[in-house]
Parts: sequence; C-alpha cells; structure tokens
Amino acid sequence: MTEQVVLLDEQGRGIGVSDKATVHHENTPLHLAFSCYVFNPRGELLVTRRARAKKTWPGVVTNTCCGHPAPSEPFTGAVTRRLADELGLPAPEVDLLLPRFRYRAEMPNGVVENELCPVFRAVTDAVPSASPEEVDEVGWMSWPLFVSLVTGGELAVSPWCREQVPQLTALGPDPLAWPTADDADLPAAARGVVV
Repeated sequence: MTEQVVLLDEQGRGIGVSDKATVHHENTPLHLAFSCYVFNPRGELLVTRRARAKKTWPGVVTNTCCGHPAPSEPFTGAVTRRLADELGLPAPEVDLLLPRFRYRAEMPNGVVENELCPVFRAVTDAVPSASPEEVDEVGWMSWPLFVSLVTGGELAVSPWCREQVPQLTALGPDPLAWPTADDADLPAAARGVVV
C-alpha cells in the first residue's frame, strides 16, 4: 500500500494528499508530520541516528522518532505506529507538547523538508529494537547532556531537532514534568477540519 502524506495550506488546513515517496524534492509542499521524544522513567532520552538509506538527512542524529500521519489518522495513532515500526517500542501514552511547531530546511543536494510538525513525548522502559531500514543506531542519553551538546553545537542533529530543543527546554528542566498542550491547538488538518 502506498504511504501518503497530508498536504496543507498556510493556515494548517488539509488541501490534498501526496505519495510520501515523491513529496520530498526541491519544492516540497507544506505537509503534516510529527516528532516524538521518548524518555525512560529516569528522564533519559532515546536518541537515534537515521538510517543512511533515508531520503532526507540520512545518517543524521535526531530525536527518537519522526513520521507522517496518514490521511484521517489521529496523531497519537501515527506516533504509536511509527514507534512500533521503527523501534519496536510500545507507547502506552503519547503526550502533545508543541502543537504548532513548523520548520523548513534544505539539504545540500537541494531536497527540502517543509513540515507543520507537532512534537510529542512518550515514556517507556521497554528495550528498543531498531528497524535497520529506518534507524542505524539508538542510545539513551541524559536530557541535560543532550541539550548541552545540541545547543553548544558539539552534536550535529537534524534541523528540526535543533529547532525543537530550545522550545522543549523552555517547558522546564524535567522532561517528565513538561506540561502538555491542548489538542485544540493542533493544525486544523490534524483535528479533522477541512477546507
């Protein structure tokens, strides 16, 4: 089955769908995505390195998991699905943190990411089992160390992760105690609102 992404207008409303395999290019349209940061009960972050076969940012260190909700798929379902597919992780609870995060980034080869990308948190003590098609490496890291390495420029991470980290640290020092956001603040397309 062909995986599709939800295309958006500037107000975050759904305006169509496109095949994921062909949507990323030099003029990538704005589309719906998500990022998830998985922590263990000690507050350590599960950091991943993207598989070298990925079309965008291959081999780059990033947050735990990213993906695209399918048309009409709730975000929590999409996050849970991708955590299971990429890392073999259960996610009994997924919390919305940054409902309106948006970024645009261009790779050296000209391929662009252009996403409205809400950010989520999940907590688990399960042992990850990475899919080699998606993830090259995984490892737990203390959140303060990760923040220090990213903000200090000592750890090169994906452009979305680099922009998300300061916004997440603004929520407080303990990632397990971050306040959750209201689903009503999600882009219209994620709430079933259509043009």
